[in-house]
Amino acid sequence: MALSLQVIYPVTDETHFDYDYYLGTHMPMVDEHMGAHIASVLVTKGVASGPDAPPESYAVATMTFVDQAALDAALGAAGPVIADIGNFTNTRPQMLIGEVIA
Repeated sequence: MALSLQVIYPVTDETHFDYDYYLGTHMPMVDEHMGAHIASVLVTKGVASGPDAPPESYAVATMTFVDQAALDAALGAAGPVIADIGNFTNTRPQMLIGEVIA
């Protein structure tokens, strides 16, 4: 069964997010360390949380995996990626691991 890992970066009054670093350095690092295990990657930049509402998330990275073994291998290789988070944001990322159902 296919699985997904979503990393969500919430916006708060005290946080910042460097999109240039995220796209230019962090996401290539994801590819370098975890990419062999990832089936697909989608990065979404938050622009709104509804009509006339500011975004509640800076970005959401969605990675899909063919099975649990691929997800486990990617997470096992994620140490340098996780250590890099403080270089582009001071928000606390949320993670959602789920079954791909559609």
